[in-house]
Amino acid sequence: MIAPFDTLRADPDLGPLVEAHGELRIEPADDFFARFVTSVLRQQVSMASAAATRERLFEAVEVTPAGMLAADDDVLRDAGLSRQKTRYVNNIAEAFTERGYSRDYFEGMDDGAVRDELTSITGVGDWTANMQLLFSLGRQDVFPVGDLGIRKGMQRLIDSEMSRSEMTEYARRWSPYRSYASLYLWRVEEDIVESVAEVTSK
Repeated sequence: MIAPFDTLRADPDLGPLVEAHGELRIEPADDFFARFVTSVLRQQVSMASAAATRERLFEAVEVTPAGMLAADDDVLRDAGLSRQKTRYVNNIAEAFTERGYSRDYFEGMDDGAVRDELTSITGVGDWTANMQLLFSLGRQDVFPVGDLGIRKGMQRLIDSEMSRSEMTEYARRWSPYRSYASLYLWRVEEDIVESVAEVTSK
């Protein structure tokens, strides 16, 4: 079996990044639900703001589906969640409770089916679903073109302005290891490197 790093080392675009950063690994999150909530906190805010809210939230409530649903909305708001994100994390908690979500639940589903299932939850868009595919479920062939860091890294690496559809088409050459390719794209520029630990942390 060919390892993803053997494939990416042979790629003229990503090969130098593999040599520079070593063999970056995809490690599924220990806690699927907590990782999911963290992704919601990071929607459309700075990494610093999301990290501060995460710290307050995880101190204030038990970050489990049952703990989240039992918490008063005012407690979540005091931790820094907007009214909208309070609703979103409650929707996710309800989905985990009612549908029995776990890594085993999604084991036999392809990436598209997982994405469809997760985005059926109000408040979960493609970006958040892709983060779960990558960092909660450890899927190997996810290309989150909706992520700003991925687009910036790719434009810098390829030295070309491309649309999202063009980026997606270009990235097909890295299949079936586009998740690994994404880890390297997040490290192309210094400003992306500074935030990549927050992107990938559990």
